[in-house]
Amino acid sequence: MNTPRDTARKPVASGKGLLAMDESNSACARRFAAAGMPQTEEAGRAYPRLYVIRHGETAWSLSGQHTGRTDIPLTARGRAGAVALGREIRDVQFSHIFASPMRRAQRTCELARPDLTTEIEPDLGEWDYGDYEGKLSVDIRAKRPGWSVFRDGCPGGETPVGIADRADRLIARLGALTGNVALFTHGQFACVLAMRWTGMPIAEATHFVLDTASVSILASNPDHPEVRVIALWNLTPNFE
Repeated sequence: MNTPRDTARKPVASGKGLLAMDESNSACARRFAAAGMPQTEEAGRAYPRLYVIRHGETAWSLSGQHTGRTDIPLTARGRAGAVALGREIRDVQFSHIFASPMRRAQRTCELARPDLTTEIEPDLGEWDYGDYEGKLSVDIRAKRPGWSVFRDGCPGGETPVGIADRADRLIARLGALTGNVALFTHGQFACVLAMRWTGMPIAEATHFVLDTASVSILASNPDHPEVRVIALWNLTPNFE
C-alpha cells in the first residue's frame, strides 16, 4: 500500500485514545496506557486488541504510487523506521502475530520484533489496485475526476464491496482470539479494516491516513466491551 502524496492534509484527531497527528510520538507504551489499553491479557476484553502496524517506507510509498501486489522492498529509512517502531512496542505481549504475504510487511515485523514467530495471513494483503497499480492518484484523477479508491475501487482489481468482504472475513476470524494481536499490513487495507471493525462504510476511510511504520489499535470500549472502537490511530516513532 501507499499513502498517495496528493492526499489532503492529515486531520488532527483528539480525545482519549486518539493521537493528535502533530504530537510527539516518543513514548508508545505510555500512549497505550493513556488510551486505556493494557499491554497484557489481564483485562479479558470481549474482543482482542488488534495492533495494526503499517509496514515501513518503500520507494513507492515515498513517491505516492499505489502499491498493491508489487513486492517492493523497504528503503533504508523504512528499515530504520521498523527498528524504531520495534523499540516502542517491545514490551507488548502478543498472543498472535500475523503478517501480509508481502515482504515489506514481513520485513517490518522481522526488524521490529525479531523475537516473534509470524503467521502469514493472505487477507492482510493490500488493496488489489489492478490497472491502477503503480499509478499516482493525481494521474488517475486526471482521467477520472473525483475518483476515490474507497468509493470507486480499481478496474481490474478489487471493488469496495470485495475488500470490505475480505476485511469482514478477517474480523470474524480475529474475533475468536484473545489478548494482543499484531497485524503487520498495509495502509489502505488497514483503513478499511478500521472502518469494518467499527461498522462504518468503507467510504469513510477517505478521512483516515496512516504513515509508514505506524501502529494503531482496534479494540473494545472499556465501559462497553461489546462496542468495538478505534482506541489509537497512526502512532509513529521518532527516529530521525
